[in-house]
Amino acid sequence: MGMISSLMMIIVFMTTLVFSIIFLFSKTKCLRSKTSCQLPLGTLGWPFLGETIDFISCAYSDRPESFMDRRRRMYGKVFKSHIFGTQTIVSTDAEVSRFVLQSDSNAFVPFYPKSLTELMGKSSILLINGSLQRKIHGLIGSFFKSPHLKHQITRDMQSYVQQAMDQWRDDQPIFIQDETKTIAFQVLVKALISLNPGEEMEILKKQFQEFISGLMSLPVKAKKRMVKIVLKIIQSRRNSSKSEMAPRDVVDVLLKDASELLTDDLIAGNMIDMMIPGQDSVPVLMTLAIKYLSDCPAALHQLTEENLKLKRLKAQNGEPLIWSDYLSLPFTQSVITETLRMGNVVIGVMRRAMKDMEIKGYLIPKGWCFFAYFRSVHLDENHYDWPYHFNPWRWQEKDIISSYNFTPFGGGQRLCPGLDLARLESSIFLHHFVTNFRWVAEEDTIINFPTVRMKKRMPVRVKPRVD
Repeated sequence: MGMISSLMMIIVFMTTLVFSIIFLFSKTKCLRSKTSCQLPLGTLGWPFLGETIDFISCAYSDRPESFMDRRRRMYGKVFKSHIFGTQTIVSTDAEVSRFVLQSDSNAFVPFYPKSLTELMGKSSILLINGSLQRKIHGLIGSFFKSPHLKHQITRDMQSYVQQAMDQWRDDQPIFIQDETKTIAFQVLVKALISLNPGEEMEILKKQFQEFISGLMSLPVKAKKRMVKIVLKIIQSRRNSSKSEMAPRDVVDVLLKDASELLTDDLIAGNMIDMMIPGQDSVPVLMTLAIKYLSDCPAALHQLTEENLKLKRLKAQNGEPLIWSDYLSLPFTQSVITETLRMGNVVIGVMRRAMKDMEIKGYLIPKGWCFFAYFRSVHLDENHYDWPYHFNPWRWQEKDIISSYNFTPFGGGQRLCPGLDLARLESSIFLHHFVTNFRWVAEEDTIINFPTVRMKKRMPVRVKPRVD
């Protein structure tokens, strides 16, 4: 019986294999016959699995872009593949990726694995399209750019950084990744819902950590508990008589809009989704900056001198540091930019084609996923000399704004609205860290999948500066 069962399984597998190959071949042939453009070269890999296993295997290595690089050498900068259960056009071409990111929802819409879309919900700013997406993105983006919020972020960041540093001791390691996660989460939650550190913040943080750690296993209960906390705050605001006051956070900004589409549930759910950078992207940016500076004494020396000069100047004038002071330091900004390029906190973005699209002679078929892979562009020797070498000085000669080859926060209508705040928070942390401490970093390595992080959480041993 065992042999018969095994034989039946083999027959079923081979039959499925043959029909899958026939289906994929006929579909590709059909697509090619409908347009003068051709599908990019490439392979769809194994039936069902595609090339997902190879992609993940490379992603866990110290060169995750090797999956893309091998195929780019064989097929060109744009190629077809099959990853994460869907037929995919992969782009390591900055111009093609920019065109897709600039396109509206008639052409491309966001694409995420099914487990994430079910968790975030249809009303998430990460998934919605059209006028509602533009409205929410515009409201939040304008608020995030306001001097009022930058002043608040600076004040809060200075306070939380000082509180954290007051607890550090030179006889035990400090884990930079943990410290920055705590600080950045507190700052972002304050900006979103005006919640101060305390018991309720700790409850929210605990639930959020459960939410983040289980993103691939659908931690619905954790999100529901967080939404309940935020809904309580929203409903309290609606009953408040202070609606005429200037908005103090993102909840106030959205509540002041008259649109009936901005329901309490939609606002609460999106506040949770927007907390992700406070637990992921921004802390990793700060941590990687410390990692790269620790490995590059020349860059660390120049950044430290620049920040010490500012600190002494403000002290002599009896003036406090304000947000524009931090962003005025050119070499510090070059360090952050180079960290974004090398670290690739966001490796890329995915879109789904809503209709057949032709770009630079390539066909992107309706229903296929488009994967704009930023990491390969940022580490391309055709764009950057010695791309794997941390070199902040390269940015003193480059125009960042006009460069299609530098997209650390995505682009187009869905460009991250918090990119300026990420720079500001990182600038503040670096300033206070390098002007207050010397340190020795322990050996650690960068893990790039499923999210970028340090394997040992970036342990350092600090000593207060005496100069």
